Amino acid sequence: MTQIELKLNLETSGLTPADKEILQEAVRIREEAGNYISKEQYLEAMERTVAALKLMRNFPDYQNPEFRSLFVALLFDLAEIHYCLKNYKQSEKEVETLFKVLDNLVKQDEERFSQYHILAMELSTRILRSRKKAMDLLVKQQIATGSLYDKVNSGVSAAAEKLVDSLCITAQLLSATGDIRESLKFYAEALKISKKRAGRVTKKEIKITIDMAEVMIRLRSMLPRAKRLLEAILPHAVSLKAVELEQDIISLIEVIDNNEEPETKWRVFLHKVIAGAKSKFTTTK
Repeated sequence: MTQIELKLNLETSGLTPADKEILQEAVRIREEAGNYISKEQYLEAMERTVAALKLMRNFPDYQNPEFRSLFVALLFDLAEIHYCLKNYKQSEKEVETLFKVLDNLVKQDEERFSQYHILAMELSTRILRSRKKAMDLLVKQQIATGSLYDKVNSGVSAAAEKLVDSLCITAQLLSATGDIRESLKFYAEALKISKKRAGRVTKKEIKITIDMAEVMIRLRSMLPRAKRLLEAILPHAVSLKAVELEQDIISLIEVIDNNEEPETKWRVFLHKVIAGAKSKFTTTK
């Protein structure tokens, strides 16, 4: 994943020093997210992108072209991050929001916003293809998992680790197709077998727990449970000196904290941006 290029003109008339400060800080946070993206640390990138969008809510004029350009870039980043995390359903929602904002922005300033519209269409196509591919792979993976279950039940101890990996892959494919609750069942089974086999908490169990929590936060009702899981596993990551896993846990907890505020705030924010784009187009027309 590569962030789309962003060109802002902060010297334009109408921007107060406070307005510039908000935009500059959001750009700085976006650059931080870009550094994480280059390292394929998508959970950390998601946390920074959400933080930048949250900051953008403080901007006073949602019709300002520099605000709208930055907002579109951040929303596009978020859609791409969720795509990389194989959260196709959420990525699809963000692309839908992008189209709602861009439909009128392209009519106002085709030169500036048409490239975003093309990229959003391309991402939408990628999501559909990836979802179909995940569904096709899921059928084959479930057969392979069943075969490994038979081996484990027959006393083939070497098959246990392969079964854990197979269960996790199945869980990932299920979450990619949108079947969150069934995905969590497979993660729970993988965790149970892995813990029993290892006899203690290792980096593998920590990674499975993080993946499980990342899927759980896709359902708002499971945010508290996901946070408890992460807080419980964090001391193990610290004691094992698993720095990257520790950072993933902290980033996910921060994402959860950001999502725990009333959902209506985000809906109102998005509604105002979309309505602002429409009203501006009507006025221009």
